[in-house]
Amino acid sequence: MHHHLPFLQHKNPLFLLQSPFDANHPLFVKVVDSVRGSPASNVPVKLYKESADGSWELLSSKQTNDKGGLPELATKEQFVAGLYKLELDTASYWKSLGLNPFHHHADVVFTANDAGNRHYKIVVVLSPFSYSTTAVVSEPVE
Repeated sequence: MHHHLPFLQHKNPLFLLQSPFDANHPLFVKVVDSVRGSPASNVPVKLYKESADGSWELLSSKQTNDKGGLPELATKEQFVAGLYKLELDTASYWKSLGLNPFHHHADVVFTANDAGNRHYKIVVVLSPFSYSTTAVVSEPVE
């Protein structure tokens, strides 16, 4: 028995990354469901910043919108140079669809703004047994 999964079809595969940058919110996260070929809405996402002692400090906790986006996860004032972790609660998303996923959450750990302030778009593509991430980072901005 073969299962055919829909794929994201678009003339330009970078369409996921083509939302305009918001100067006041330099971090934009987009979550995509690769099984259904659609935005993944209502995915709980937490943003942490590494503290001086190496622990993770919670900066923000939100859910993706109906377009799978998180446009206002951190303000420009919060998003200073440092090491960050995005934690996506993927298990609750898949369980809400009646699936039993392998991963409980997907983590994306990255360094930001170490060479000037930049805008970051991070796309996370989910399936019940895998995830991948892509980042688009702007040139330094004022």
